[in-house]
Amino acid sequence: MPHHDLIVIGGGPGGYVAAIRAAQLGLNVACVEKEPQLGGTCLRIGCIPSKALLESSEKFYEVQHSYAAHGIKTSGVELDLPAMLARKTKVVDTLTKGIEGLLKKNKITRYTGTGRFAGPGKILVDSPQPISSADTTEAKSTELTAPKIIIATGSKSATLPGIELDGNYVGTSSEALSYDRVPGRLIVIGGGYIGMELGSVWLRLGSKVTVLEYLDRILPGSDAEIASEAYGIFAKQGFDFRLKTKVLSARADGDGAIVQAEGTEPLRADRVLVAVGRVPYTEHLGLETIGLTVDKKGKIPVDRHYATSVPGVYAIGDVIDGPMLAHKAEEEGVAVAEYLVTGHSHVNYDVIPAVIFTDPEIASVGQTEEQLQAANIPYKKGKFPFRANGRAISLGLTTGWVKVLAHQATDRVLGVHIIGPRAGDLIAEAGAAMSFGASSEDIARTCHAHPTLPETLKEAAWATFAKAIHM
Repeated sequence: MPHHDLIVIGGGPGGYVAAIRAAQLGLNVACVEKEPQLGGTCLRIGCIPSKALLESSEKFYEVQHSYAAHGIKTSGVELDLPAMLARKTKVVDTLTKGIEGLLKKNKITRYTGTGRFAGPGKILVDSPQPISSADTTEAKSTELTAPKIIIATGSKSATLPGIELDGNYVGTSSEALSYDRVPGRLIVIGGGYIGMELGSVWLRLGSKVTVLEYLDRILPGSDAEIASEAYGIFAKQGFDFRLKTKVLSARADGDGAIVQAEGTEPLRADRVLVAVGRVPYTEHLGLETIGLTVDKKGKIPVDRHYATSVPGVYAIGDVIDGPMLAHKAEEEGVAVAEYLVTGHSHVNYDVIPAVIFTDPEIASVGQTEEQLQAANIPYKKGKFPFRANGRAISLGLTTGWVKVLAHQATDRVLGVHIIGPRAGDLIAEAGAAMSFGASSEDIARTCHAHPTLPETLKEAAWATFAKAIHM
């Protein structure tokens, strides 16, 4: 019976990072992952492949619509979808092999199979082994023991009543990453970041994209002013938005699909992407064998050190409360590993950034205006548009702006929200500044290289307490 100091269930961003950090600190660590490839949903069928397709589709669109402005003439541009998908797969394979190498480098024992509790301190790993003489499989179980166990099993796509997922015509983000042809008409159910990112991919490649959103706005949870700006930009790009729309059903029909929404005629599409969020993956873990229960959302309650109600069992990432973000899970992975060895851990949840990789990109860190208003926190804001930034003008990417929110009395930065070019990169400076308790004046009086996009953040910071220089 293999024994380890620590068993991590899940090889995604939270799990493999926790395993690596714990091993670096001297623990004998095992990592259990049910998929052949490490990296979890984020790397295999989420963040990474979607960003690869977003980059490829954006280049395809730019060649057709933006190169002429730079004095570059093109003709005969064609889409090679199989090659684009192959590149996506190569990117994923490269990164998963990199993680495998990291586990080997840190002497972490990897078990391929589904991990489940078999009592306190015991994990059964069910590894299906093919039988050579038949098409069936038999489960080969390995029992592991450890005094400490971390649950990092991530999440899965959510769905809605009446939606019949068939993995082809009606599917989730997993299927939308690998369509074998560009859908003539794509219906996206859900106007959140997943729907907008993948909708953008296929819109650029030629699909007519209709977004059905239950709320009266897109991008729920983001700053309302940002969401409103994004709505207008995306509508001009060609998105057909149907807000305040309740989807009743969706099903495959012949060589396409039919969606029925409340108060409308049935909508027909070549494909339907269901993007209504994600739910924790806490099923089939054998939690009942150790007396661990989940809350009404399926999440595992933990204390500030990620300890569950069961001694020796910890949980991180999408299975616990908080935003379902890979980098949030990574921070928790480091924190829980360090706590197990040193007794100390810390994650500053006030500065967890979020990025939406549409065009333009959208990024934020800290509180929104709506959150500040709800909490009766006095604030001031400064905005600066990319159209007044030299680097943005030279790039030909002038859509959007930067907004800085600071405390009215102390000037401490409370939130930064960006819609515009390279927003996902720009937000890092804001997060670092906020981590050190910076004021907007601190950012404004920090010398920024010229001409660069980060100067927009500097100017927006100036605008919170004085006036922007270049406006």
